[in-house]
Amino acid sequence: MSLEGADYNPEQFPGLIYRMKDPKAATLLFSSGKVVCTGAKSREQVKAAISKVIKHIEKAGIRIDGEPKIEVQNIVATFDLGQQVNLNAVAISLGLEKVEYEPEQFPGLVFRMDIPKVVLLLFGSGKVVCTGARKPQDVEEAVEKITIELRAAGQIH
Repeated sequence: MSLEGADYNPEQFPGLIYRMKDPKAATLLFSSGKVVCTGAKSREQVKAAISKVIKHIEKAGIRIDGEPKIEVQNIVATFDLGQQVNLNAVAISLGLEKVEYEPEQFPGLVFRMDIPKVVLLLFGSGKVVCTGARKPQDVEEAVEKITIELRAAGQIH
């Protein structure tokens, strides 16, 4: 209750949602003691957000022992191929076993990459969303691999 900007409605969601402006991030606090930070743009912003939450929790009279262990579980990144893409042709060239593409349900093509283990959402505009990465190098490797595959299949130049 003493956390300004916090929402807690256990009938709708089991955690307390705390949105902050600096750093611009949201944290989900659960009764188990777990905290999920989302929206931060860097590890430093995650640390700052968690630190801010801890200070507020301690102000409310709850003691926190030790430093929290921060584990990055999901990096989401976007990039642009710089040209329009024919998703029907891409679905065939990438192999139907790794692709989900149902344009009537969702306008993007879902491509599950094994190495690195990420999911790419490709859109006809050439925009791509990469999710599931655990480190920035995973994103870089995925961008490089999908670009090489699409060029080799003649889908982009």
